[in-house]
Amino acid sequence: MKYKVKLEKTDEGYAIWCPGLPGCWSQGQTEEDALENIKDAIQTYLATVEELTKDKITRLVEVSASHA
Repeated sequence: MKYKVKLEKTDEGYAIWCPGLPGCWSQGQTEEDALENIKDAIQTYLATVEELTKDKITRLVEVSASHA
């Protein structure tokens, strides 16, 4: 899967987050570190969501990507 992430230079390195996954943030000393770290954060986020919803009724929906 691919996720859009936002990257921002900070005094400590780089902050990075995934706007599509609220609360999914990470950081890194370099841009490359931040990009690697957000991959782990996304995987952990998705695993947590899966665990929290494992006994719940869920459905899949497909949405077309819009390019505004």
